[in-house]
Order: sequence, then C-alpha cells, then structure tokens
Amino acid sequence: MKIIGVIPARYQSSRFPGKPLADIMGKSMIRRVYEQAKKSKELSAVVIATDDERIMEHVLQFTDNVMMTSVNHNNGTERVMEVVDTLSNKNENYDIVVNIQGDEPLISPNAIDEVISILTENANADIATLINQSEISDIDDVNNVKVVIDNKGKALYFSRSPIPYYRSTGMRKTYNKHIGIYAFKIDVLKNIVLLEKTPLEIAESLEQLRWIENGYAVYVKYTDYKSIGVDVPEDIKKITKLLRDVDEKSLI
Repeated sequence: MKIIGVIPARYQSSRFPGKPLADIMGKSMIRRVYEQAKKSKELSAVVIATDDERIMEHVLQFTDNVMMTSVNHNNGTERVMEVVDTLSNKNENYDIVVNIQGDEPLISPNAIDEVISILTENANADIATLINQSEISDIDDVNNVKVVIDNKGKALYFSRSPIPYYRSTGMRKTYNKHIGIYAFKIDVLKNIVLLEKTPLEIAESLEQLRWIENGYAVYVKYTDYKSIGVDVPEDIKKITKLLRDVDEKSLI
C-alpha cells in the first residue's frame, strides 16, 4: 500500500496567530512535526499543506514537500483532500492518507504507524484514529474529547462531555480520550468531504460525528502516546521543558 501523511498548517489562529512558525528550541513547530512524521516506518511520503506564503517560504528552507492550498477550506480534512487530488492529477496515487496535526511538535512516529495499522488490518474500517485512557482530572475539559466504543473497537460516539455517565457511584470510572490523528481510505475521504454538516456535529462542534451520522465506520486503537498540542503561546514553554528533559532521538 502507498500511504501519505499530510500536515495541514494554517497561519491564522484566533488564540495563536502564526503558530506553525513558533520557535521551539531553534526549530519551528511545523519543522518539528514534519521531522517526527518522517520517522514513520509506514508513510511513503509526507507533505505539508499550507494556505500562507510565510509558511510556504519557511518550509522551503528545509524541504520541498510542501503545497500551497486554498484559503477557503473549512477544516484540515478538506485541505488534506486538496493535496490528494493535486497529487492524483499528477498520477501520484495513494491508498491511505493520514491527517497529522500541525500543532503537535512531539508527535510520535509510532502513533502514526499505529493509526495506519487499523486500516491495513481491518477491512471493515473506513476511518481510523487513536485513544488512550483519560486522566480523571481532565474529564470535564471540553477540549479533551471523549469517545465510547463497542467491543470490536468501533467508535459509537464522540463528545466533549464526560461519557459514559456513571449512574452508580460505586463503579470505577474510566474514560477514553481521543487523540486527534486520523487515517482515511482514499475513497472514503473523497466521499466524506462532500457531506453536509449534521445535527450532532453542529451540537458538539466535532467533525467526526458527521462521519458517524452518515454511517462511516470509525475504528480506534489504544495507544501509549500522550498527545501534547500547542493551542496558546504558553504551551511552547511546556513543550520546551519536555524537550529539555529528554533526548530528542527518543521521541518515537
């Protein structure tokens, strides 16, 4: 199978404009994401997809694997689809595409390979993503998306609210935290970008609910990878501290 990783990188951000260009110990955030993704054993190629000339100019300083995309996309999924279409028009076709978050400079290559394995090992899966066990202290944070799954690993529902609701106070409470990386079968991606927003998606502001409401099978796998994203400038300090505490070569 040919598998491509696409890293969407927008300049505009309400809480952190220019976030992809933020310096983290001498390297931009987008460069760190790209270099981590390139360590994946399963990806045939990695492309950065941006809508801003400043990011384009910067990325060209360390790789040619960058593509200018439309400023009119509603989300990263649509931006990923544009990259796939552009490459297909050049007779460069892929079976699976991975949407890699551009604001996770410590993204684990192993996590990328794990999400790919869901699609390569499960013929019933249309879309794949990762989860891990949520800390109870994070459970009320609306930015930490929770998910419930069936006994075969298929996602039943994603929510910003704590799910499931534990009616009995004597039960041990466990929650699944969603890790925001997705792998798509190419044919599935072509279809889901055409879907209209759905009531559950609008209610929770979670795009993956649109896919579930339209009958697409989203499968998950537990991972040890702890997602650490950058949402605001203060998060750079947190990433810098982690990098100082570990050998960068160990970030697999």
